[in-house]
Amino acid sequence: MPLHRAMAASAVLMALLTSVGLTDPEFGSVWHDGKAELDGYRLTMLRYGQPRAGQAVMVYVTEPFRERARVKADDPSRDPADVFDVLKLNLVRDFQTGIYDYNTMVSLFVRSDTFAPVKVSFSSSEWCGNVYEELLIDPGKIRHQLLSYFEGETSSGSLPRPPGGMLEDELYVRLRGLRGDLLRPGERRRLPFLASTFYRRMAHQPASWSTAELERLAVPRQVRVPAGAFSVSEYVVRVADGREGRFDVESAYPHRIVKWAWTPPRGVEPAHWLGGADSAELEGSARLAYWNLHANGDERYLQQLGLTPTVSR
Repeated sequence: MPLHRAMAASAVLMALLTSVGLTDPEFGSVWHDGKAELDGYRLTMLRYGQPRAGQAVMVYVTEPFRERARVKADDPSRDPADVFDVLKLNLVRDFQTGIYDYNTMVSLFVRSDTFAPVKVSFSSSEWCGNVYEELLIDPGKIRHQLLSYFEGETSSGSLPRPPGGMLEDELYVRLRGLRGDLLRPGERRRLPFLASTFYRRMAHQPASWSTAELERLAVPRQVRVPAGAFSVSEYVVRVADGREGRFDVESAYPHRIVKWAWTPPRGVEPAHWLGGADSAELEGSARLAYWNLHANGDERYLQQLGLTPTVSR
């Protein structure tokens, strides 16, 4: 075969391998480098029937985790049989509603080897008060606790965990395909589905299982966001109540979430809806040991994420 044809064939093969994820690096070579992936987003939040401007940050990092206590291990060498590796996602959303603002965070912990979730915690702070929710996820059962400033909302108990069920909070890890694709191009899957801690807080709904259909569209497409132009795979999540989410996931590694958008439940007029639906576009991304960047002046690193300090003078 002539050299130019061999080179062209090699390029086509490499593009094909990249498109199906076979050239992705070993998980540990990227995610155990002593840094975190930081992704900044331009956020729009539909709240009280009006769009609200905000910003979001997703922080992905691995860390040692204790099985019994379900917390980060300070000293993994102490009782190592009780320690396993997790990939943690902290999804922070900050947005304004008139005179006051919302500051929320979802912390999701999944096993690094299987991405099975083991814990979700959620906090919301705004001028009315604080809310904290925690889900501890065991085989067949989810232990649940909600602490709220609203009378009658504080509760604790357990939920069943149906086989094959997925938490909405998991989507922000599972759709990235960091250990292989969740769905093949064109594939659909229906499964039990638990609405996210964030959505349920905004809509003041209790935790209960529903169903959802996940679909990966067959053909990649090109999108442009503030962070640039990307080839993406598009995923659609159709929840039984008519709520729909769309996720654009970067085709090339590390398969960052480039865009996402949720729409209100079926039959709901957005202008009259008191709940919440968010959308976001990637503004910037970096791998940093952010926990060391706490000096005055380190705010400059936010520029890499396309973000601005929440307070500046």
